[in-house]
Amino acid sequence: MLLGEILGVAFGAIRTNLLRSFLTTLGIVIGVGAVITMVALGEGAQRVVEERIQRMGTNILTIRPGQQFWGGVAQGDEPLSADDAEAVRDQGSGLLVVAPEITARLQVEYLRWNSNNEIIGTWPAYFEVYDHSLQAGRIFDEGEVQGRRRVAVVGAQVPEALGTPPAMLVGKTIRIRGMPFTVIGVLAEKGEMGWLHPDEQIFIPLSTAQFRVFGGRDRLRSIYAQVPDPSQMDRAFAEIDRALRRQHRMRPGQEADFNIRNATDLLATFQETSRTFTFLLAGIAAVSLLVGGIGIMNIMLVSVTERTREIGIRKALGATRRNILLQFLVEALTLCMLGGIVGIAAGAGGAWLLTRLAEWNTAIAPEAVLLAFAFSAATGLFFGIWPAQRAAKLDPIVALRYE
Repeated sequence: MLLGEILGVAFGAIRTNLLRSFLTTLGIVIGVGAVITMVALGEGAQRVVEERIQRMGTNILTIRPGQQFWGGVAQGDEPLSADDAEAVRDQGSGLLVVAPEITARLQVEYLRWNSNNEIIGTWPAYFEVYDHSLQAGRIFDEGEVQGRRRVAVVGAQVPEALGTPPAMLVGKTIRIRGMPFTVIGVLAEKGEMGWLHPDEQIFIPLSTAQFRVFGGRDRLRSIYAQVPDPSQMDRAFAEIDRALRRQHRMRPGQEADFNIRNATDLLATFQETSRTFTFLLAGIAAVSLLVGGIGIMNIMLVSVTERTREIGIRKALGATRRNILLQFLVEALTLCMLGGIVGIAAGAGGAWLLTRLAEWNTAIAPEAVLLAFAFSAATGLFFGIWPAQRAAKLDPIVALRYE
């Protein structure tokens, strides 16, 4: 038999039993569609978080309080102070741009409007570290930090919450925890940055926050240090570690009572975790492919039994075992590949619906589509071999006698 004739016979057998062929491929359709949709969900979530972490800056080191130990027992967090931030800034080689941060969520009032916002006490360098730009006014300067001035720079969404256009809020007085503050600047819209929401924050001088708003509290939440280039991270890490150990009078080899974290390390950790969950979801969905493959093998075995007499006639007319083997393999492969194509369309449609209706972020990865399609073809090949071999091994005389 020629290849064209083999293909014609295989496709003819599929067309003869269209409903059975459709039901047979349904498992493959569901499996491929589920794999693509699950991978698209994982990929979309990973891209969103990666984008937000990138926007936070991969050249920023975050210093946070660490555990204080006494006699091998944790005694709670060792606080960071403004003096620690000054030590990091002044004792280094000038490589770092340093900005401390102290925060609290407080009530903000303006005329008849009020809002609950995160208040951040910091230095002017904070706006450079996080690349903030202004849409109106200015940021506070070092003199206003030293003078404990009651001035504020607000995020892009704060004017709307206070019922005033951004430009008109500059120069007006708002009340934070009942204290009057003059708004001197409104930041341009930044969007979400990981777990940060800068558009809803209000920034005031660090000294004002410590001694006027937060009741003399000198306990910083964190200190941020920016380096010019990510390649200088190791050098910056060493400078910060040396400065803080000297500031805290720590002995050589003593466990540090502070933590230094790198956004790049955070990104790598998240990517690894996200990849693991994506593989887990895809693996669960791939079980449908296995079930679909078993269904195809079952139907192909039934088909061999039903067409035993036909096989005997073909062999009597000169068809070889190879011809019969190829015919049934083509049928199995065709069923799986058609199911794979429909499954790809179903998976892409499912991802699109999740984006439009549930507003979930999805991203269809081309490699996932290729892998799912290749796996569906491999499923057809693997589960089609045994029925095809069984058909090819039939004795023509026995097959012709089959009723």
